[in-house]
Amino acid sequence: MNNFSKKNKDFKRPVKTQEREEKLEKSFIKDIKKNSKNTVFIFGKINRIAQTGGPTVFVISDGTGSLSLKGFVGAGQRAYPELTEGDSIKTFIKIEEFQGETEGNIIKINKLNPSEEKDFIKSIENIERERAKVIPPKFLVESPILNKLKDSFIKAATEIKLAIIQDRPIIVRHHNDTDGYSSGFSLERAILPLIEEQHGSEKSRWEFFTRAPCAAPFYEIDDSIRDTAQSLRNVARFSNKMPLIIIADNGSTQEDLMAIQQGKVHGSDFIIVDHHKFDQDVISREVLTHINPFLVGEDGSHFSAGMLCSELARFINPNVKNINQIPAMSGFADRIELSNPKTMNDYLKIAEKEGYTKELLSDIALVIEYVSSKIRFMEVREYIEVLFGEPRNKQKELVQLMAPYIKKMDKKGLAIGMSNAKQEKMGNVILQSIEIEETFPGFGFFPKPGRATGLVHDEYQKRTGETAVVTAGIMNTAITMRATDEANFSVHELIKFIDKKLPETFVEGGGHKNAGSISFLPNKKNNIVNLLKEFIKSR
Repeated sequence: MNNFSKKNKDFKRPVKTQEREEKLEKSFIKDIKKNSKNTVFIFGKINRIAQTGGPTVFVISDGTGSLSLKGFVGAGQRAYPELTEGDSIKTFIKIEEFQGETEGNIIKINKLNPSEEKDFIKSIENIERERAKVIPPKFLVESPILNKLKDSFIKAATEIKLAIIQDRPIIVRHHNDTDGYSSGFSLERAILPLIEEQHGSEKSRWEFFTRAPCAAPFYEIDDSIRDTAQSLRNVARFSNKMPLIIIADNGSTQEDLMAIQQGKVHGSDFIIVDHHKFDQDVISREVLTHINPFLVGEDGSHFSAGMLCSELARFINPNVKNINQIPAMSGFADRIELSNPKTMNDYLKIAEKEGYTKELLSDIALVIEYVSSKIRFMEVREYIEVLFGEPRNKQKELVQLMAPYIKKMDKKGLAIGMSNAKQEKMGNVILQSIEIEETFPGFGFFPKPGRATGLVHDEYQKRTGETAVVTAGIMNTAITMRATDEANFSVHELIKFIDKKLPETFVEGGGHKNAGSISFLPNKKNNIVNLLKEFIKSR
């Protein structure tokens, strides 16, 4: 026991009250029970102060949890004006319940003296470090890639748990597709119960957690500014801390750098969980942790981001529920069975134990892909929960309703694409091209350009037996591409090739070696198409 735990008897108060308090042992917030109506003596650090139309609310933490304390001197009047955010206090409170939440009604409260505060802060730090410790679980599947990433999983999980313990908001940003939603949802399932446990409040899941898709296939400056502006507003209005931002299925490339740096200027921190290739690692030095198979010499196309985030979720919260089927589902959505069939089969066996067949998982992935194109960049947390099986009976009912409808649209999109695709022989490689904006209906049409290109790519191989194929969905300012291994293609090498040959196109892009997209200036479209052909011939 340190000196701090003994120093709890110097309140200035009436003798009877003092004697009553001195008989109370110091309580920890985690041990305070809802509806107890007990009188307790606690120490805490003031994280936030909010003045309501009634009492003044002090949100304190002691390393074991957080609790709201109410002080009342008059309607809308500031109670205990000598107290400020960051102060360490000791208080005598009565435990009460308000609108279903446990809180404390202040009877007496005082700042700690310098000696007490030093001991208390040290005590908090020790408690937080102990609570944030990660006991690494066994991975769901055996994989040398996961083993190489284990230390990064531990580091990421520790930082996430520490953010929760320190009452820091968490924002999860993810790609706007099935793999991205799988990544974000699995992290959400792990984090939300810990936030509720920390604050003893169901509403805390809205105050301290946000999950939303990115507007682009990377964390762009627009999203970063929106996240920062909203967070700064919450700091000003509610005395919140700046957030920890987790970027999933995005975040590893040069295109993400400015947005991450912008957030850091204002006090946000970042964790990246991604599987996309990058030309140069410019991100790791900017973030708390960067998880990506390419960082450990492995191919990111062998794991989906949903697989990585589901494994990370189990490091964050060993009691996480309803995620064991997600790795297989995200894997099917991202075609991992083509590059890593063993891992896909292992994850599928786990999903089957949860009652999910390969067909059902593929249908769920299809529905998520469709829904993501409609809700675009809204959070819609409750709707996403249904898609991921909360509750499962409603999930199956929704999938049974929507999957046949979406498959019909896929079939229509495939027919449109195949009837308008053009093939051109280039050495041993077939270049198949589709003029997306001239071929498909406009905004809101499903399948989206990337999916439509993939469908046509696969169908052409089935019909012809060709194995060396590159399919390009060409738009006015972008091209989305799919390629076979036999085509000896690389999206990243193509970008370098174009940038060297014609830098005034200002080409950008990314993805995987055989599946990705590029963007460019609209007046350079014809130049880009010609350079694409030249690149394929050169390979």
